[in-house]
Amino acid sequence: MVEAEPTELTGRRRLKVFLAGLAAQVAQAGDDEAAVLRGAAPCLQALVSHDDWLDDEFGEPDPEHGRQYLLYCDPLRRFSVVSVVWGPGHDTPIHDHTTWGLVGVLRGAELEETFALEEGRPVKRGESRLEPGDVVTLSPRHGDIHRVRNAFDDRVSISIHVYGGDIGAIQRHMYSEDGEVRTFATGYANRFLPNVWGAAAA
Repeated sequence: MVEAEPTELTGRRRLKVFLAGLAAQVAQAGDDEAAVLRGAAPCLQALVSHDDWLDDEFGEPDPEHGRQYLLYCDPLRRFSVVSVVWGPGHDTPIHDHTTWGLVGVLRGAELEETFALEEGRPVKRGESRLEPGDVVTLSPRHGDIHRVRNAFDDRVSISIHVYGGDIGAIQRHMYSEDGEVRTFATGYANRFLPNVWGAAAA
């Protein structure tokens, strides 16, 4: 893992250090999902504990629904990093991810409801509120079905997500409360990637 003292990091350098540390964790853990999540969670927690690095264009909300911006995709598509931007009152349907993931709240707050399938229908198992700096993990092996909404009706909330693949292209599932299942892929809101490694962004 690439480490640096927090006092040395400003702005975009936080993202660069995070990506380097994340890549090292994924390479070391290989196919061991639990090891990836253990190693990557502290990296994400360190990143979302500071709100001084996300460019404004990757924090813009949509007037109707949440937006997902691709911040980085590993060249081997082993993982991707996105910002998910929630306008006031925005929420998701009940959905899964089909890959491991981590979610860290950067700005605002989110309410997460977790579900399990019983006889093909999603049954609520719990609810939690995530504040800035909080990180949760997702695993299909242990249940990754949830519904998320912005905890605020008057402001934007933003979370940073890490997934074990190119999440915008991965086929996932939405679940209605009566048991209907639909397949979807999210894609991305941005047409261009941020200049993570360029000297101007150091």
